[in-house]
Amino acid sequence: MKEDLHEDLTHCISGDVYTDGDVVHTRSIDTSLFSLQPQAVVFPRTVADVQALVAYASSHGLSLTGRSAGTGMDGGALSESIVVDFGSYFTTIGVITADVRGDSGHVSVQPGVLYRTFEKETLKRNFLMPSYPASRELCMIGGMTANNAGGELTLRYGKVENFVESIRAVLSDGNEYVLGPLSHDELHIKLLQRDFEGDIYRNMYTLVTDSYDSIQKARPKVSKNSAGYALWSVYDRERDIFDLSKLFVGSQGTLGLITETTFRLIRPNQHSVMVVVFLDSIEDLERYVSITLAHKPTTFESYDDKTLTLALRFFWEFIKRLGVRNIFSLAIHNISEALSILRYGIPQLVLQITFDGDDVLALRAQAEQLAHDLIPLQPRYTQVVSSKKEMDEYWLIRRESFNLLRQRVHGKKTAPFIDDIVVPPDTLSEFLPKLYAILDEYKEYMVHNIAGHIGNGNFHIIPLMDLTNEKARAVIPEVARRVYDLVLSYGGSTTGEHNDGIIRTPFLKQQFGDEMYALFEKTKKIFDPKNIFNPGKKVGGTLEYAMMHIKKE
Repeated sequence: MKEDLHEDLTHCISGDVYTDGDVVHTRSIDTSLFSLQPQAVVFPRTVADVQALVAYASSHGLSLTGRSAGTGMDGGALSESIVVDFGSYFTTIGVITADVRGDSGHVSVQPGVLYRTFEKETLKRNFLMPSYPASRELCMIGGMTANNAGGELTLRYGKVENFVESIRAVLSDGNEYVLGPLSHDELHIKLLQRDFEGDIYRNMYTLVTDSYDSIQKARPKVSKNSAGYALWSVYDRERDIFDLSKLFVGSQGTLGLITETTFRLIRPNQHSVMVVVFLDSIEDLERYVSITLAHKPTTFESYDDKTLTLALRFFWEFIKRLGVRNIFSLAIHNISEALSILRYGIPQLVLQITFDGDDVLALRAQAEQLAHDLIPLQPRYTQVVSSKKEMDEYWLIRRESFNLLRQRVHGKKTAPFIDDIVVPPDTLSEFLPKLYAILDEYKEYMVHNIAGHIGNGNFHIIPLMDLTNEKARAVIPEVARRVYDLVLSYGGSTTGEHNDGIIRTPFLKQQFGDEMYALFEKTKKIFDPKNIFNPGKKVGGTLEYAMMHIKKE
């Protein structure tokens, strides 16, 4: 069977085909807690290869799951059929152009381009696509688009969906199409077409207009969401713009395979100033958030006492990552923080707020004004930081603590299953104690710390667990249900930027209700009637299937 499949696919495409060996094994896992063995892994060289793969899968009852870097935490890039890896050949960055005024840029990029390579090229022209995730050094453009990625700059700039201008994708009829914003007249032309593309536009137009009010009502009320299909963004009724690229961003390759994304770019700011705040209690957290957001910061991050304890526990590891030459700078600049910790203990929460711009004096004044406005709340410690070295030290704790936890806690592995929750920021003082209470009940099985984008109410909890322990694995669905029940009771979302994949698809009906879930199913059927593209993600996934495929190593 493997030999026949290998032979068929080799004759089908000009790219590379593997049905066993290390290539297949490495594509059976990603950074999620799942393992699925694919029948084949293919590396298409051209769009024609992708089209041929769609035709082959359609005629042989197989499926195709797109993959780029495999840095996702939800199992979205895993399959038991054919994995289509774009990382080898779909690596072209187009010409970067500027608009007439010069303050915005535009560029088309293939899905296998590493974000760090992409950013290096855009910065040469003094442009930036700012919606990068924490995995910016590892992730690729395809995954960022398919998951609707976000990160520390989302508070100011929004997610990937805010920067996608158009998408090229191969759909289930085997043809490549351009998806982007259409005016009333342009849409009318599409609706008159008597072909597969015309069918899609007619069916999707009917779906979003007939259920317009229900769809808009179902739109998550939080500022970040990657759950479900973004049906609420397809039709802008006020501007009379219809845009199916909004649906493809965040669809996890379940509607077609993206072959190119065109982004809008911005000019990056030149300077940054940070405000660091230590809190001994989260009792007044909503007031801290309200006051801080009123100052319109660029980023507003947080990490808890467990994260800071971890940083102290692995102090020398952080020193290595900063560079040994920075140790004296670290000691001098952080003596006040150290004295505060020695005298009062580890703070319950650390707030990390930045202001970015081109006038460093104005930024400093803005940061100092925020620090002043927080005085009535009596934070334990507040400092305004303008040195890049000092800011890097704080960013290192925020960005690297989880990696150190994963590497240094022996006998336990990462188990991201409640890793991307979002709630309205004005509920945090009430929500967080309840969340901690749930997690503390399972400390026998889990080690965890919480860090997040507090300005968006978005928190990352990635427990470490011994997945060889049957009892530990058994608590995963129980914890997930309890945490998601809590999140949804506050009007939140199960995922702000990591998407649904294998782990969260089973909770979509709970989040959106039967009516919206049925619309998700109809959307999938319109684009992919034979269920070729990444089945079991977004619709059709079950918790039983997820639990059957948890890694045991």
